[in-house]
Amino acid sequence: MCLLCKEGERIDDLQRGGLKILQKEHGFRFGTDAVLLSDFALIRRRERVADFGTGTGVIALLIAARHPDVRLDAVELQPDMADMARRSVEMNGLQDRITVHEGDLRDAPKMLGCGRLDAVICNPPYNDPGRSLPPEDENRLISRSSSAVTVEEICHSAFLTLKSGGRLSMVFPAQGMLELMDAMQRARLAPKRVRTVHGTLAHAPRLVLIDAVKQGGAQLHWLPPLILNNPDGTETEEYRRIYF
Repeated sequence: MCLLCKEGERIDDLQRGGLKILQKEHGFRFGTDAVLLSDFALIRRRERVADFGTGTGVIALLIAARHPDVRLDAVELQPDMADMARRSVEMNGLQDRITVHEGDLRDAPKMLGCGRLDAVICNPPYNDPGRSLPPEDENRLISRSSSAVTVEEICHSAFLTLKSGGRLSMVFPAQGMLELMDAMQRARLAPKRVRTVHGTLAHAPRLVLIDAVKQGGAQLHWLPPLILNNPDGTETEEYRRIYF
């Protein structure tokens, strides 16, 4: 067993250049949305990128695999998750490219500096704890509910940390798209690229991928929908490219 793996943890293969990630055997683990977001986000050469609410670091690791000259700051509120992210970075030998910061993403402007980032990526908590049954453990509650941070706070913190023209990329439930876009616009982040995610072509979208530009113009670009499964239940070619 890897010396960086503690009791109650496991090592999963990210299927990207041999990268691996530490996760809890029982507890919150990353899902499809994080993988889709890391593929959707526009990242350019030599940019400085932050992952807000990194969890165990999956998005930061995937971005590092796709963009070998990018530097990343991964911000995580929960001490145990931040510790796992830090050990995952060390396990993959990426300490010189990914820095894990234990702290509240609302304090990111203090931690990372104002106007210094080219891009921010965030897979935010989805569920309102008043509308659904709470998860069994605290990690899942914080990771899956809006009890820790609001969409407005994420957008405000991203605006402060981004350079002019910098980008915020997020994934969100499709039924909440208007809420997310309103929050972006209030934070002076102009929505630019939108892509809906469907289980099959016959189903309504269940997720939406959106990026916004700090102090950008009003033009919105709709990308072709991302279909995850064929009618027979097999994965589409594009989904397999992204996830497998």
